[in-house]
Amino acid sequence: MAESVRMIDDAVKERLHNNLRTVREAMVWKLDGLGEYDIRRPLTWTGTNLLGLVKHLSFWEARYFGDVFGRPFPEPLPRWQDNEAGGPEMWASEEESREEIVGRYRRVWAHTDATIAALALDAPGRVEWWGQPEVRLFDIMIHMHGETARHAGHADILREQLDHATGRVAAYAEPSQDDAFWDAHRAKVERAAKAAEGA
Repeated sequence: MAESVRMIDDAVKERLHNNLRTVREAMVWKLDGLGEYDIRRPLTWTGTNLLGLVKHLSFWEARYFGDVFGRPFPEPLPRWQDNEAGGPEMWASEEESREEIVGRYRRVWAHTDATIAALALDAPGRVEWWGQPEVRLFDIMIHMHGETARHAGHADILREQLDHATGRVAAYAEPSQDDAFWDAHRAKVERAAKAAEGA
């Protein structure tokens, strides 16, 4: 019985880990082929931008798979208590390079991967900034996958606004139709919206 539980735990852990790896790569791919201005410029009312999303995820993944399990990421991070709306965690200054931010994100991945490899799914951790701070590795893997996937969705929409590229990775980028196709599609969606409002 114990052996079958361990096998199930190992399978669950590997599946969650693979899903996290996939969505991380999608985040980085969203920067490919774009210039410095486009990866940094604010594309929403609150200033959301592609490089800022990567920077934000690097800090939080480092915290969740580092501090939470007593395995701090070996590079300086801003204090979690200092995270605030419009703070520097969500955008890149002109002094911060793409290579610096993406490089840190990849080093965080290696640190996270080592934490996941070293700990069992039920390994205890403590998230000081949560109302119920006692957690397990399983909880954090689910949480961080969800957080990364949510921001990958944001990144997908931002990238589509910039050059119409969508998808998870370059190899599986969704084929683009011509402008006339999408003009007609948007017009159809607009007609349905107006009809619904008038109904």
